[in-house]
Formats: sequence, structure tokens, C-alpha cells
Amino acid sequence: MAGRINEEDIAAVRERARIDEIVGSYVTLRRSGSAMVGLCPFHEEKTPSFQVTPSRGLWYCFGACSEGGDVISFVQKIDNLTFVEAIERLADRVGIQLRYSDDGGPRTPPGLRMRLMEMNQAAAEYFTDQLTKPDALAARQFLAERGFDRESATDFGVGFAPRDGKSLLRHLRGRGFADADLVAGGLARESGYDFFQGRLLWPIRDSGRQVLGFGGRRIFDDDRISAKYINTPETPLYKKSHVLYGLDRARQAIAKKSQAVVVEGYTDVMAAHLSGVDTAIASCGTAFGDDHARLLRRLMGDHDAFGGEVIFTFDGDEAGQSAALKVFSGDQNFLAQTYVAVEPSGLDPCDLRLQQGEAAVRELVARRVPLYRFVMSNIVGRYDLDRADGRLNALRSAAPLVGSIRDRGLVSGYVRELTGLLGMEPEEVQREVARAARAPRPQSGPGHRGDRSRSQSHDEPPEAPEEPPRRKGLELPDPNDRLLATERQTLKLIIQAPQRFGAGWDGITAVDFTNPAYAAVFTCVEKAAADGVETDWANRVSQAAEDDRLRSLAVSLAVEPLPITGEPTERLVAAYSSGLQLLTVMRQIAELKSKLQRTNPVDQAVKYNQMFSELVVLEARRHALHQRSIGAQE
Repeated sequence: MAGRINEEDIAAVRERARIDEIVGSYVTLRRSGSAMVGLCPFHEEKTPSFQVTPSRGLWYCFGACSEGGDVISFVQKIDNLTFVEAIERLADRVGIQLRYSDDGGPRTPPGLRMRLMEMNQAAAEYFTDQLTKPDALAARQFLAERGFDRESATDFGVGFAPRDGKSLLRHLRGRGFADADLVAGGLARESGYDFFQGRLLWPIRDSGRQVLGFGGRRIFDDDRISAKYINTPETPLYKKSHVLYGLDRARQAIAKKSQAVVVEGYTDVMAAHLSGVDTAIASCGTAFGDDHARLLRRLMGDHDAFGGEVIFTFDGDEAGQSAALKVFSGDQNFLAQTYVAVEPSGLDPCDLRLQQGEAAVRELVARRVPLYRFVMSNIVGRYDLDRADGRLNALRSAAPLVGSIRDRGLVSGYVRELTGLLGMEPEEVQREVARAARAPRPQSGPGHRGDRSRSQSHDEPPEAPEEPPRRKGLELPDPNDRLLATERQTLKLIIQAPQRFGAGWDGITAVDFTNPAYAAVFTCVEKAAADGVETDWANRVSQAAEDDRLRSLAVSLAVEPLPITGEPTERLVAAYSSGLQLLTVMRQIAELKSKLQRTNPVDQAVKYNQMFSELVVLEARRHALHQRSIGAQE
């Protein structure tokens, strides 16, 4: 991989990529004063709550999302990209050649990414056009036999690679592309022939609809490559473990529904979407792996709640059962609940749609069952349950599975299911599940019993599996909380008008903020202030936050209206800064008075007099701050 992107180039991307233009290509915006508003692209709403502030280069949702950021974070979220991917996407769009620090690894030549994107798009258009030619009759018949008409093929960008072996090369050379780039992009072989020849092709796009590569299906018996499917080789754009076919179509539906349906092929994705399952995606030329899981998790959101669903469609045969077991071995990658949709007849979604109609595909997804239940039944089914030793071995194999369930509320239900499958006493099943939950997790995959101690008594009472620690997120304050109004307004002034404050923020410290989130934002302010407040101030404050929710809060404070119309004055800043510190002093006075009431002035004279002296100092400070606050408001 290339090294770290030059910080100056990142700043140049932020400056040159106008946020109103970038966001406007996804969201219809209308002018509202100095800002622009529209419907939030990240949740369903009828009243616009999504605001873009071009003067500060920030966006924020004042509705259900409460998220915000700069142009880079918007592209990250809307197109499901990493920070580096978003930077590269924007740099390509605004014509900035990124520089990378030298880490000794392979480097992408300058401008190559942009040329490859243009080349792939030109190739996709060429292949689509070739599907209408006489030579593509077999390809059109293949689609028709699977229930896809010309309109569907056009909608999904399906194309055809001619058989003569050099037609794409000639076409792209005529468009000015060099042979070296054609090889680097996986469209040509070093021998001077097209990579895809005589194949039905599907363009593989990223979530932003940019063509990264292609998947080709064998349709001619005399094809010299025997593999049914071949995909673009690894290129600077196409990494098979990082792409999912159909994500460009399914991205928004997956984010809104918090659901992803993972099918096994290109035609299955087409069939699912045409049947109304708009969250269908498929891996490309490789098994669904950890990188795919992380990509989906990023899109669906890392939440502690288990409301999301990742649904895998498998055949009901032995291969489908093996695939489900393989998925289970990586299931902890998902924070969403994982399900399996199995078609007993063995039909994949494409054949199911063709033979039983689109409703059958939707019903297949609706009949999903939890992955744990599917795998548990599969494990138990391997044993002869008519024998006592068979039931005991089945219990010992299935117990670690039930004990590993993340949602502890489901454990008792699965214990009952396992009890019914085995025909054993509930107490015996519960004991084994509790013992398996306490044991170290096996390394060899699901169904493996691991090394459990045999010294434990079978008569010991069952113990509930230990509740896994839940990640504690930062709670965002209610923006309308009147008790916190001074803290919020002061932070808004600090972020929106830092030049109006004196040295050291007029004496304000993090202690003055009672709400942890507001205190954390002020800490970000102090970090960002190390580089001054003149350039890109609001964005640097938000970037100083390590937590996404905190970053969104900082953005909201940067774009919310101030308590006055027009430019804030130093008098307004003085009123709020002194008022905030006044509240702190009043809390300190109240606490000190409470301690004095609990202190005996005779028996604890030294301590009492010391606290009384502190009270006098605090009262003097309270009076000074009160006078300053009043004077600033007059």
C-alpha cells in the first residue's frame, strides 16, 4: 500500500472540493440564508432537516441523525468509503494529484487511478453496446433463459466481450488509452489480447457507481478458459475482498433498512432486486470474508443494538450447509443479527424467480432463520439421537454454539429449542450450555467442544453465562435543555467566532462544562487552538474529536444559529464567557456551604476557617463575574 497522504494535499482537497457541489450531486439543496437545506440522505424524512454551510465547509442533520462533518466525512458516509478512499475519490474529482509518504511499499504512479476509472467507464459502455450486436446472440439467449429481458440487462449494465480477442484493445486505443494502462487496469493481457473474450459481463461498481472491474460468465462451449466465472484481476482499483456486486444499487436501502441480503452470484443479485429485495449484494470471485463484513458493518452502523440483519441465502443441500458453517466461523464480525434463508428445493434466487415468480424470492428472504438455529440443527442432525451416547455427544457439540450467542436474552430460548431437538431434560442441557459459556472459546470453529474440565460435578447448579461488556457511547445532550443553554451557546461562540475571545478563552476551562459531551468538545477546542484559530478553525475542532458522535456535535455547534442576528460582538462573548464561569463559581459556593454546615467550628476550627476563607474568595469572584456579565449585556 502507498504511504500516508500528504497533509497539504488533504487540506487542498478540502479547500477545492466545494461542499455545496459535492453534497448537491446527491441531495437537492435550496438556499436558506447563508446555508443550504434539503432532505437528509441518511434517514427517511418529509421535512428538510439537513443543512450545508458552504462558508464553513460543513454539513449537519438537525433531525434524527444528528450527524455532521466536512466534505470528506460526507463522501465517506454516503458512499461507504474509508477516509483514504474518500480523499482519493475527491482528489480525482477536483483534479488534485495526491502525494504519499514513502513507506517502501509499492506506489501507484501519478494519475493512474484517474485514467483507470475513465478507462473502465469507457469499457463498460463498449461492452453494453456489444450486447446488441449479432455476435452476442448466445449472451442474449442466456439472459432470456434466466428471465432477464433487454430492459433489465440495460438497467444493470450487462455487456458482452466479443470473441475476436482484440476488439476492446482497438476501441480503447482509439480513445487514447495506452496499452500499459490497459494491462494495469485488468482489461488486457501482457500478451496483447483482451482479458475478457466471448463472455457475458457484469460491471462491478463501488457504492458511488464508479466501475472498478468486471465479472465474466462462460457462455460458449469452446471457450479456452474452463472456469464458469472469471473476474478482473487485482488492480489499483479492484480488490476482490473489498468489493460487493450490487452495492451501488443496494447502498441506500441497506443503510436505511439496516439489512443486507448476501446472495451467491450476479444473476441472483439481479433476480433479487427485480423481485423487490433491494438490499441484495454478492461477493465477486471470492468467498464472503472479513473485509466484506467490515464493509457492511460500516454501512449498517456499529450499534450495540441488534436490530440489523445480515441474511445469507444458501441452498438446502450439503454445500449450502457447509457454506453456513463457514459463515458462522466469522459471525462475530457482525454486530447485526445474522440469518440464513434456505430454499428447500435447492433453487437459487435466480431460478426461484424464474420457476415460482418474484413473490417466491421475497418469501425466501422473509422465511429467514437465525444462523445459530440453522447451524445448531445441522450439528444435532449429525448424531444418532435414538442412542443415549448420541444425544450426549450432540449436546456437547451444540452447547458451545448456544453459549456463544451475543444476545443473552436469546440464550434461554435456544436452550429450550436444543432441549426439544435432543429430547433431554432441560436442566441437563442448561448445565452443559452454562459450562460451555464459561470455557475458553475454541479455536477450531463451531461445533468443536474444546477442552472442558471433567472434574466439575454434573449436579452443580447452572450458572448464567457472563454478560459481555457493552460499549459505552458518549451521550449527546439535548440541544433544547435550558439548564445547559449557556454551555451550548458559549461553545457555539467559541467555534463560530473564536477571534472575539481573549487569551485563554477569557478564562474558560473544561471544568465550566457540566455536560461531559460539551466538556469533551472544549477539549477539542484546546487541541485545535495549538495551531491557531485563523485557518479552517471549525473543521479542525471537529477533526480533533476521536468519537464520531462527538465530531457530529462539534459540527452542529459550528452551524447552529447564534443567539443574535449579525456578527457576534466582544460584548456578547464577554456576557456568555463570564456567565458560564459564574455558574461554575455558584456551584462551588453551594458545595462549600454544604461542607461548612457539616463541619463543627469548635472541634474542627482549622478546617472550618480554611473553608470559610475559600468561601470569601469565591464570593468575591462571583461578584466580579456577575458585574462583568451585567456590564457586557448593557
